[in-house]
Amino acid sequence: MRFKIHKRNALVFVLVALIALCVVIRLRKNENVHQEINKDVASPASATSKFQYDTVFNMKKSVYGSNYRQFIHNADKFSADPQLVIVVQVHKRPAYLRLLVDSLEKVLGVHNILLIFSQDYFSEEIASEIERIDFCRVLQIYFPYSSQLYPAEFPGQDPKDCPRDISKDSAIKMNCNNADYPDSYGHYRESAFTQAKHHWWWKLHFVWERVRVLQGYTGHVLFIEEDNYLLPDFYHVFEGMVALKKKECPDCDMLALGNHDGATQFEEFADKVETSGWMSTRHNIGMAMPRETYYKLMGCNAEFCTYDDYNWDWTLQHLSGSCIAKPLKVLAARASRVLHTGNCGLHHNQGCQPEVARQEIKGLLDSSQKFLFPSSFIVNSQQPVEHKNHMINGGWGDIRDHILCKNYANIL
Repeated sequence: MRFKIHKRNALVFVLVALIALCVVIRLRKNENVHQEINKDVASPASATSKFQYDTVFNMKKSVYGSNYRQFIHNADKFSADPQLVIVVQVHKRPAYLRLLVDSLEKVLGVHNILLIFSQDYFSEEIASEIERIDFCRVLQIYFPYSSQLYPAEFPGQDPKDCPRDISKDSAIKMNCNNADYPDSYGHYRESAFTQAKHHWWWKLHFVWERVRVLQGYTGHVLFIEEDNYLLPDFYHVFEGMVALKKKECPDCDMLALGNHDGATQFEEFADKVETSGWMSTRHNIGMAMPRETYYKLMGCNAEFCTYDDYNWDWTLQHLSGSCIAKPLKVLAARASRVLHTGNCGLHHNQGCQPEVARQEIKGLLDSSQKFLFPSSFIVNSQQPVEHKNHMINGGWGDIRDHILCKNYANIL
């Protein structure tokens, strides 16, 4: 009996090692693509090489080439160092991206911002929305493990992967790729759901570690998504909150310029901020962090990448107060300067209605306009800073996702 148990453990170890080896080989293949294009990017003429959309292989070359070159659009017009970096996670909702770009153009002080668009879906329509920006510096980076680049293999959806709802016993009999690794609820991975968490963690690494223009940058990096909308006093509020943080909350780990209350109660809360612990349901929109907070998160690389929740924000809430011993503390605007416009996408079944969102925003702006640009800010609420337990969402049980995620720091 003892021999059988040892033999089974040995087989499990060998299986895990083989899976890890397969993922590493896949990563090395991608590095070879990267090395192949290095010889094409040395000349100045290649700095603005056009992205190629015609084949998956050419898209991969364009992705690695662009990430290597890091061409800054409008650098000739705006030469001063950025005072704020905004990173936009872009999927494939160009109509909402258009709304975001329109809002950015109206932000007072936007010329002080470096905009980084991090994309996991590549199309000419999305590119054209970004390339029309002429009001600040712009950098486009591309998630190199997008499902679009791997349409029939991991990290996309391999035809030999286990169906989501099959039982583990049936999966083992079927001998599908990930039979031994369902999530906490017995479901198997779906690449459409795992990609967002992969992309978020990769871009965090890439922006702080690999964007050359940010070497030595000591300011904040603020994260939003394509279906967000910034109010005109967004940058004014950011500057005010940075000053307030230095004076009244030096131990705050993050700023949150958005929440999910919309542009409500502006008359009462336009100049008010609060301190609290980081919560997924409130602080995952318009979140800004300095380099020191990034380092705290990187200390939890393994925990982030193995926690069985396909949502990056719920995973972050789990880390706050567990792997990160002292819960993350946030200085948050009570009147949101970042609105959520998306009424379609990963967690919505209905069709996209960007024009409806545009009209709703217009109404909110009309009602709040006279309360924008407050002359000063005050902390009027101090909430407990504590670890908040939540029910795990699953969707992240596959060991291949864990291995790929943990290796982003090494394979950028």
